[in-house]
Amino acid sequence: MNPNDIILSIVFCSQTAVGLLGNSFLVCLFLLMFLTGHGLRPIDTILAQLASFNFLFLLSRGIPQTMAALGLKNFLDDIGCTIFFYLHKVSRGLSLSFTGLLSAFQAVTISPSSSKWAEIKARTPKYIVLTSSFSCTIHLLLNITVFVKVKDSQGSRNSSELHDFGFCSGLEATKVNDAPFGVVVSLCDAVFLGLVVFASGYMILLLHRHHKRNQYLYMTSLSPTASPRTRATKSILLLVSTFVCFYSLNSIVIAYMYFNKPRLWLMKCCGFLSICFPTFSPFVLISSDSQLLKYCYGLWGKKAPHL
Repeated sequence: MNPNDIILSIVFCSQTAVGLLGNSFLVCLFLLMFLTGHGLRPIDTILAQLASFNFLFLLSRGIPQTMAALGLKNFLDDIGCTIFFYLHKVSRGLSLSFTGLLSAFQAVTISPSSSKWAEIKARTPKYIVLTSSFSCTIHLLLNITVFVKVKDSQGSRNSSELHDFGFCSGLEATKVNDAPFGVVVSLCDAVFLGLVVFASGYMILLLHRHHKRNQYLYMTSLSPTASPRTRATKSILLLVSTFVCFYSLNSIVIAYMYFNKPRLWLMKCCGFLSICFPTFSPFVLISSDSQLLKYCYGLWGKKAPHL
């Protein structure tokens, strides 16, 4: 194995390990908060599920990708390859869906009570479970085609019929069969990505109006700290910005490889970008969410600083 492969395997291994630890810590933190009777916010339900799906994404993408970088491309048989790739596709779609759901929920939460969203705002927490269940069902059913399209790299088919994913290969179906599936998946991604962008723009507009309306108070206040709602909104915006940045870069690379013969370094770059958001998201949430920080300090018996 050449030095470049060694460096690449170390990068993938470190990235995956850090992401798995961060997301598992966040999931365990929410679970501990629930078991100890600590009051959970409605948004915590979405954050816990997002961290769970990011953990699953890293498990199904990061670990096989690391093994492939070490030169162990054929360590999965047909069944293992198919299961890993199915989990990868489902968790990727759910990560996108729950990021959109998170943005939409926070946008509705901070909207003025006197607005036309007032009635929806009051019922939003009740819709979380229903929306989450619907999203999970859709992605589980939508990606069933993976069981037809994916096979082990050691299969006997002609290499011209295969598209290498690093550790698995997917059968390239005919354009007639591929087109409807591709349109449906792309449409779902576009809807949730549009939801993320729209909700983020709406929150930025509300924060700007709020800042202008209270600018005089900030100038005269002895302790110009932001409200908990403002801090929570900013943390969501930071998370969403991280997501949009990495998702856009990854999509550009994927689109380029679709229209051109994929090169090995581009495929590895695509793999690196695909797991950047699941890796960094738990640390963005923990560092920018005052409620999570206070509970973390409480676990270690320390008094949280004024946040």
